[in-house]
Amino acid sequence: MRSVRNVRSHALVIGVAWSLAACGSEGRITEEKGATTATWERQLDDASDGEDWPAFGRTYGEQHYSPLEDINTGNVADLGLVWAVDLPPGNPATGPIEVGGTVYLAAGYSVVRAIDAVSGKVKWEYDPKAPEASGVRLRQGWGSRGIAYWNGKVITATQDGRLIALDERSGKPVWTVQTLEEGAPMFISGPPRVFDGKVIIGNAGSDESAVRGFVTAFDADSGRQLWKFFTVPGNPADGFEDEAQEMAAGTWSGEWWKYGGGGSVWNAITYDKANNQILLGTGNGAPWNHKIRSLGKGDNLFVCSIVALDAQTGKYKWHYQINPGESWDFNAAMDMQLADLTIGGVRRQVVMTAPKNGFYYVIDRKDGRLISAEPFVDVTWAKKIDLATGRPVENPGIRYETGRATFRPTPLGAHSWMPMAYSPRTKLTYIPAIDLQVHFDDTGITRENFKFAEGMALSPGVGYAIDAGGKDVTGWLIAWDPVAQKARWRLPMPTHGNGGIMATGGNLVFQGRPDGGFSAYDAGTGKRLWNFDARAGVVAPPITYRANGRQYVTVIAGIGTSVGLFGPMFAQYNIDYRTQARRVLTFAIGGKQQLPPRVPYKAVAFDDPGFKPDAPKAARGEGIFGGRCAVCHGTAVIAGGTAPDLRVSPIPADPTAFAEVVRNGALVPAGMPKFGEFTPDQLEALRHYIRTRANALRSGRGEEDTGSAHKTGE
Repeated sequence: MRSVRNVRSHALVIGVAWSLAACGSEGRITEEKGATTATWERQLDDASDGEDWPAFGRTYGEQHYSPLEDINTGNVADLGLVWAVDLPPGNPATGPIEVGGTVYLAAGYSVVRAIDAVSGKVKWEYDPKAPEASGVRLRQGWGSRGIAYWNGKVITATQDGRLIALDERSGKPVWTVQTLEEGAPMFISGPPRVFDGKVIIGNAGSDESAVRGFVTAFDADSGRQLWKFFTVPGNPADGFEDEAQEMAAGTWSGEWWKYGGGGSVWNAITYDKANNQILLGTGNGAPWNHKIRSLGKGDNLFVCSIVALDAQTGKYKWHYQINPGESWDFNAAMDMQLADLTIGGVRRQVVMTAPKNGFYYVIDRKDGRLISAEPFVDVTWAKKIDLATGRPVENPGIRYETGRATFRPTPLGAHSWMPMAYSPRTKLTYIPAIDLQVHFDDTGITRENFKFAEGMALSPGVGYAIDAGGKDVTGWLIAWDPVAQKARWRLPMPTHGNGGIMATGGNLVFQGRPDGGFSAYDAGTGKRLWNFDARAGVVAPPITYRANGRQYVTVIAGIGTSVGLFGPMFAQYNIDYRTQARRVLTFAIGGKQQLPPRVPYKAVAFDDPGFKPDAPKAARGEGIFGGRCAVCHGTAVIAGGTAPDLRVSPIPADPTAFAEVVRNGALVPAGMPKFGEFTPDQLEALRHYIRTRANALRSGRGEEDTGSAHKTGE
């Protein structure tokens, strides 16, 4: 379940914009579109001047780096807020872009807004009504993590699978295409990318259903489909779409196509302009358990891989597989960054990535050959990555051959979707790292008795739990040298789940945290030089740009996406879905604006007189909650901000209201899915489990760290 709130609060109301800046500026670019195309298109090159931030990672190379240096180590202490815009409830963990003096973002369920970068004035907004259109697809994901721009159009993707191009001036749709087949158990949560007149998008769903991953490229001006590439092969009896699928099929066993295979490209896509190729970071297998989907045999291409495609045709060029035959959700869908590095005295074109498995990879992007790979956090699942073969040297027992297996890192990843940044100035990568421990156990789960749960419930084919494993520090900001393959400095964080990163030519690194801090660090030493109390957790990646000759930094505050899953571990921050602030914050040197005080919150359980716990019934409800509801409402019903804390909601105490919301879909427009297939017994078991957790809160036992967290990163 998710987003349970008063039905009357559905209307989107933009909050007040506070500003000391002059109003009414339209930014630097005011000519006709034909004259501006070359201007913003040049900004997509990695060597551009940084005046704009027109893509999720700013440029094609996804470095999340800007060469702007007006804000620098010498004056960042004078950075201050110049305007803020309140956002309504919904996912705020999304990467904004900026073109020609206008900031664009897609918060909530891909509700796009255009905001004047100088004044903070909201120019327009567009709501695609994605929850109403999503159906079962609403049950996983929280809206898009970012948007794209091309030739006067802002391009967004929606939960239900649409790709929509909006006119940059009016916000009205120019074209719309549906990227998913009718009824396919998939959804979109990642940002689209544009390249050379094209836009490419993947999708998600490999954690829940028999999904076969793919990406699709469209003409960015018309929406016409150009090409499509599948990341895992289908049923050989149906024939193969291309030679790559036939080659990949030789790495699978059994009737893998009945399980989908997985390989969803839900996040990482990078355009390598120098080699005219698209690089895909692919996801986990479906299901995770290798013994189920492929009889425990074969590498299972192209799961958990980097795959290079010809940018014009979508034809396969090369691949590098991060985890052959993976079985732990160690997907390769974390951001991939391009750079030219001198290694061993030779200039190399490389792609760099820090995926979930804890190793930092440097790969030759011309041919996919591994150059180096070393762990950036504590790794116990493998001894090393063999440079001769490119394959990991796995430690014994990690494939839960005898049932239980414990190691680091976890399905949450040593690095999640929050992007890292690479600075060509310092030649360092800055990683928002996670250090946790996982316990896997597939006792009693076999290929014969496994089946995907209906309705897109999490179905990994193995049981698992996540904890700190005795460590006090579970999150780090790491400055990593990709040539030497070692940390130059690392800073401990109060918790994991920290925000995306931006590096700048001013020798600065910016990052937010769940505790509400938004900080700037010296990129060379890691010394914190500036901190701002955002009055809300900051997960989204920041951007910087110049408008009317002044450099600005913009970030969106508020907790959303999978970070809200960490409720038990975030309890200290008292993050509440209903009361937490969600704001677009913009800073410049000399800014003096102040935010309103943070709304204090403490979880107080709903009143439930006469409740009598029934342990067997609660256990049945816990299973339903873990597979369908925890993804938004948090592990053990302890929410982390992505959706309401159901222990304090009055709805579970009322069986009629509970059925109206959960089974009949009363709050679908607010993002709360409809579970019309629930039987009365299932509905009552789920309600009873929530009431049990509320009862624990009333008795003072409700905010304990339960020692586990379930996952979805898609």
